[in-house]
Amino acid sequence: MQLSITAALFACVLALPAAAPPPDRAPALGIASFEALPKPLPLPKPLPLPYDEKADAEAAVKAAKARALKAHKLLLIDLGGNWCLDCRLLAGTIELPKLKPWVARHYEVVTVDIGRFDRNLAIPVRYGVGSRPEGVPALLIVDPKTDKLLNGGRVSALADARSLTPQALADWLAQWTR
Repeated sequence: MQLSITAALFACVLALPAAAPPPDRAPALGIASFEALPKPLPLPKPLPLPYDEKADAEAAVKAAKARALKAHKLLLIDLGGNWCLDCRLLAGTIELPKLKPWVARHYEVVTVDIGRFDRNLAIPVRYGVGSRPEGVPALLIVDPKTDKLLNGGRVSALADARSLTPQALADWLAQWTR
C-alpha cells in the first residue's frame, strides 16, 4: 500500500506543468541612494537628458522593436520628458556601470519624449495604456514576438522613482526578464 501511495504522488508531481524559469536577478549596484548618482554641474557628468524632443518616436520604436526581435530581448519603451526628475533618475540608474550591461543584455531600450503628456501619445495607446500614462517615467515592457504589453497595470510604477533605492529600481526591471 505504501508503495502505491508513493507512486501516485510521484505521478502527480510529474503531471504538474514545468515552472517558468525565475527572472534573471538584477546586479547588486552597491549604492544606497540616488545621492550617489552624478549630479548637474559643477560635477563633470550630470544626470542624463534621455528624451529627444525632435526624434521620430514612431520610427524609433519600430526600429527598437526590430532589434529586440532579432536579438531575442524584451522591448523597453521609456515614456517621459527631460523636465521630469524621476525620468532622469531612472536614466542615470540605467547608466550605472554595473547595471548598463545587464539592461543591454535583456532589453532593447528606446526613449520616447511625451512632452507634458501632449506628444507621442499614440504609442502608449497602442499598448492599451489609455490616452495618457498616469505618470512618468512610464515603462512599457513589450514582448516583441507578440507585440503584447507584459506589465499592464504597472506602467507608471516608477513615476515616483526618487522614493526607491537604485537597487529597488534595478530589481523592478529584473522581474520582467526571462
